[in-house]
Amino acid sequence: MTTGKWAERLNPTVRDIKPSGIRRFFDMASEMKGVISLGVGEPDFVTPWRIRESSIYALEKGYTMYTANSGLPELRQEISRFTADSYSLTYDPNHEVLVTVGVSEALDLALRAVVAPGDEVIVPEPCYVSYQPCVALAGGTPVSVPTRGEDGFVVTAAQIEAAITPRTKALLLCYPNNPTGAIMPRAELESIAELCASRDILVISDEIYAALTYEGEHTCFAGLPGMRDRTILLQGFSKAFAMTGWRVGYALGNADFIGAMTKIHQFTMLCAPITAQMAAIEALKNAREDMHRMVNQYNYRRRLVLKACREIGLPCFNPGGAFYVFPDIRPTGLTSEEFTERLIREEKVAVVPGNSFGDCGEGYIRCSYAASVENLTEAFKRIGRLVQRTP
Repeated sequence: MTTGKWAERLNPTVRDIKPSGIRRFFDMASEMKGVISLGVGEPDFVTPWRIRESSIYALEKGYTMYTANSGLPELRQEISRFTADSYSLTYDPNHEVLVTVGVSEALDLALRAVVAPGDEVIVPEPCYVSYQPCVALAGGTPVSVPTRGEDGFVVTAAQIEAAITPRTKALLLCYPNNPTGAIMPRAELESIAELCASRDILVISDEIYAALTYEGEHTCFAGLPGMRDRTILLQGFSKAFAMTGWRVGYALGNADFIGAMTKIHQFTMLCAPITAQMAAIEALKNAREDMHRMVNQYNYRRRLVLKACREIGLPCFNPGGAFYVFPDIRPTGLTSEEFTERLIREEKVAVVPGNSFGDCGEGYIRCSYAASVENLTEAFKRIGRLVQRTP
């Protein structure tokens, strides 16, 4: 919350939004020596060479200009092919695909395109830190639906139905989930799809972690019966291709939704950087083997970290996707904030308190295993020492 001299002149919605809990501990870690950071959800892999090389080549060839607002035609075509290959879903690259500056922009555009002042958006928690602020910045009202670790942090159709009011406009989903790593059973997603169709609710489905699914197969929400035109599907390159700093994401949806999002995009970002778009083309065309190699390594680390959590006495449900574990620190008697504060100051390990992702995240911490095996092993030794010093 902003409280300086000029705070009263700010937009009240902006003024009252709390800073990201993730960035707070990231900033603390950057100011301390010897800290192992498991806080930020960023791959420790360097972007594969073939992708980097394509960008270098693009610069050498003089590709430094604007692109079409919706993105390079070739990239939109490749995105459409990739989606068809992955989920048997067809999108017109000319009218139903929008290239954005990361998935974060795609989320913001989707909310601003469909949410009017007073509309409610149902947001299952724990959820990524930007979801509720972005709903508020779009003029809407976020409606939290808490999930529980005992249930695998899966939201049910019954929970969503209980949260629906006459003002409900949309449902915002993210599976595989950040911060918990939870994945959704197809049967439950089908029940949610039937509910959304019967109650005329739109769906924004953030599937940035879709490729990082380790158990079973990812179910694309837009691919469920009747959901293609009711859903805005968000995807990107940051996680699966280790391209966080390139800032390339995309949105897929019916022409009305994508047209409205493009209208906002052209007056704000204009277009994603051309060299990053050229790199994204290379990623989709020739780097899927690199992606699978990194995903396999994440899966190995996932099993390693789960074993470590249980050995040091922190219960942790089995996350089926993304690259996070969400261990339960309630046995220590500390709150999420107390645990993370002590951990970084006493043991120099940075994680994120679970309550940064919603009230139902209290009693948990988020640890990213997008780090080297060496760092993960040492980090959990240090976490274990703190656990031993607590009741």
